[in-house]
Amino acid sequence: MARDYYEILGVARDADKEEIKQAYRRLARKYHPDVNKEPGAEERFKEINRAYEVLSEPETRARYDRFGPEGVSGAGVGFQDVGDMGGFADIFESIFSGFAGGMGGPTQQRRRGGPARGDDLRLDLKLDFREAVFGGEKEIRISHLETCETCSGSGAKPGTRPRTCSTCSGSGQVRRVTRTPFGSFTQVSTCPTCNGTGMVIEDKCDACDGKGTNQVTKKLKITIPAGVDNGTRLRISQEGDAGQRGGPPGDLYVYLFVNEDEEFHRDGINVLSEIKVSYLQAILGCRLEVNTVDGPVELIIPAGTQPNTVMKLENRGVPRLGNPVSRGDHLLTVLIDIPTKIIPEERELLEKLAKIKGDRTGKGGLEGFLGNLFK
Repeated sequence: MARDYYEILGVARDADKEEIKQAYRRLARKYHPDVNKEPGAEERFKEINRAYEVLSEPETRARYDRFGPEGVSGAGVGFQDVGDMGGFADIFESIFSGFAGGMGGPTQQRRRGGPARGDDLRLDLKLDFREAVFGGEKEIRISHLETCETCSGSGAKPGTRPRTCSTCSGSGQVRRVTRTPFGSFTQVSTCPTCNGTGMVIEDKCDACDGKGTNQVTKKLKITIPAGVDNGTRLRISQEGDAGQRGGPPGDLYVYLFVNEDEEFHRDGINVLSEIKVSYLQAILGCRLEVNTVDGPVELIIPAGTQPNTVMKLENRGVPRLGNPVSRGDHLLTVLIDIPTKIIPEERELLEKLAKIKGDRTGKGGLEGFLGNLFK
């Protein structure tokens, strides 16, 4: 079943002519095939045009309100090609006039034939853990389009110039106007002769085969900020593909991915790691040298430290992205290494200690003592 035309335009059934026109302008801007390349956009654009075609004319709208789609089923049948540019052509021009903005000019004609910005490019870059923490310079290799030096991007052989396309008169588009009993409708498509550029190159540049650009591989040095993480995106201005017809180049976007580290893990701006101590060190306390992203640091293990105690080294974590002076902490989880085998002398001493302390677990012997100590 065909969708309701009022629903297509997103207006109420009592909307006046101006509301319908404004809704059509808004949707046509959004779904025009030259602007929206998503699947289904062209069919949506045709649906919007059909809805406006019916609802913009009082007579056809009245028939539609009374009989539904069947009442206007004849509209749009038996179109006839004409040479004038009335009806829908006028509103179409008014919709897209000034819409191009930063794409090369205020009108559709200038947008087609004028300078065009180059494409943006993406590069995925892997970093080691410490590179992500502290940042620094990194050399990358990219392949992108650069303006041909021989023809300065024109695509024409030196000493010659492209000529204006005679098919579209330099607009890059061809238009076909059809008239219906309810007004005229303009169909706009890319010029098949110049492929939308508005210019025809008769003598192509030998260096770029008329394209105006060449694929070039180059090395770049980029700065990695301290504190980046998986998914951080860096924008390298004007290192994308070269623009067409004198347009500016696009940008290069570098997406960062951090390799896992065997010793350190990351939780936001905090660094996590583990340290294993003997049961005697946990009981008596000790001083140990531990690894951090800054290098070895002395850590004090207090006497009586329990398993899975988390100890904090302040300001030894990851710098805050955009504010490297502010850093997170390094959090160490203490693991206690209880031996599975001990020599006879150790057992004798531990059993004496167990008798002194008393067995409060009810299990008896050395096992009870150790179990009570680290429960």
